[in-house]
Amino acid sequence: MNLKKIYQEVAKQSGVTVEELKREMQAAIDAAYNSPNNNDITRAYQDKIPRKGKVPTVDEFILYMADRTKKSEEK
Repeated sequence: MNLKKIYQEVAKQSGVTVEELKREMQAAIDAAYNSPNNNDITRAYQDKIPRKGKVPTVDEFILYMADRTKKSEEK
């Protein structure tokens, strides 16, 4: 299943549009990355996520987490 279909399904189940879903997800990612409470350990974990900008996009975050989950299941 591709990301577009996943977003559509999650949005449908949540009773929101795909745009609303992605906007809220991005807001959560932005808040996590811009938190003044982040310590060195938190920043080190955040730095593991490949991204083009300062903060990962929803797609970048999900693709990284899916890949990480897949690798941990293979062990």
